[in-house]
Amino acid sequence: MITLKDIKENQELDSLIRGAQKQLNAIGYTEHGHRHISIVSKRAGDILEKLGYPERTVELARIAGYMHDIGNCVNRVDHAHSGAIMAYNILKEMEMPVDERTEIMMAIGNHDENTGTAISDISAALILADKSDVHRDRVVNQNLSTFDIHDRVNYAVTNAELEIDEKERKIILNLTIDTNICPVLDYFEIFMQRTMMSKYAAKYLKVWFELVINGTKLL
Repeated sequence: MITLKDIKENQELDSLIRGAQKQLNAIGYTEHGHRHISIVSKRAGDILEKLGYPERTVELARIAGYMHDIGNCVNRVDHAHSGAIMAYNILKEMEMPVDERTEIMMAIGNHDENTGTAISDISAALILADKSDVHRDRVVNQNLSTFDIHDRVNYAVTNAELEIDEKERKIILNLTIDTNICPVLDYFEIFMQRTMMSKYAAKYLKVWFELVINGTKLL
């Protein structure tokens, strides 16, 4: 049985993760490397675990979260699709059962807001985990004078917590934004599509999605 530990120890995968971040650094994107994928992996698993899903489903969600951005090693464009196929082939070589690697492929292939949507419990958890990682630690560019809106919004987020309330059946993304760096409106300018994707992913899991910014519930 393939575990997240096995995935983390796969040298081919590690090379792809590092290559993906190298390419994104070159084009000025935010961090999508080991920090990001580790957070997404943990959050995706935590969501399903707290909602009472089987242990193996939780583990598959963690694996999907860890592998979801390897397509950036090919190109940022269509990285969800290329990454899904790459992940499937790696997991096939590791002899993961076909039904499990198919689930992971589907989740990765649907995590991008431009082309994907929640089509399974694992994909829904992956979407919620991925879109909740907004934080200044993701900003690679350290020159504030050259920030674009993505850098500015991420840098303005000083705290981001994803709360799973299993009793109330709610998932709450709680953000603290420094409005001296950017207004809250800028967040919605670039993240509205991702926010709506998270809302529908939560609906797939039969829970409510709430967005709280600086103590005010906005969704």
